[in-house]
Amino acid sequence: MCLAIPMCITAVDGLNARCEARGIYRDISLFMLQDDLPVIGDFVMVSVGQAVRKVSPEDARLSWELYDLILAETPN
Repeated sequence: MCLAIPMCITAVDGLNARCEARGIYRDISLFMLQDDLPVIGDFVMVSVGQAVRKVSPEDARLSWELYDLILAETPN
């Protein structure tokens, strides 16, 4: 099973991007989205260092809400 995390693009350099989610920054590859490259401010779903698809800000927010619910129910 794969898990993708919604992140916001903060910088783009060719097929690489810097993304942020909740204060965490990651450098990711945009190779899989090269036919429709995201720009600064776009949200992407990131899995294993790769942007796998663009999403709307609303979908990114909803994803984080679901992850928060799951984490709240997970025993420590």
